[in-house]
Amino acid sequence: MRVSDIMTRTVECVSPEDTIQAAARKMKDLDVGPLPVCGDNDRLVGMITDRDITIRATAEGLDPKSTRVGDVMSEQILYCFDDQDVREAARNMQEQQVRRLVVLNRDKRLVGIIALGDIATETPDTDQAGRVLEQVSEPTKVRP
Repeated sequence: MRVSDIMTRTVECVSPEDTIQAAARKMKDLDVGPLPVCGDNDRLVGMITDRDITIRATAEGLDPKSTRVGDVMSEQILYCFDDQDVREAARNMQEQQVRRLVVLNRDKRLVGIIALGDIATETPDTDQAGRVLEQVSEPTKVRP
């Protein structure tokens, strides 16, 4: 089974120039925690999460009406390709300890998002979803 068979295709983006207040409002309206940050031609430039807003902006006392998404977003982008096997995406989630990945086509344009829940509900291998959840939920090991 390919990622494109089970991914969510309707994905909303924010711009690096949007305010974090606008991003938070969009998160609220969509009932999501992460949002892809897209530049020109749906090119992914980062991700912003509710946690990014809380830890990098609110905790620092930054003004949500003037602070830009690009100032607090995560530039490290974890992704998979739409034509990859779901098992590869699941392994990637396990290794990176994340519950979702953005999905790109081979032109590296955003085409969807795949979540652990998609793997759990849309694939016949329920053991796979359990293994991914177990790995994702393990505490991160502190490096010396």
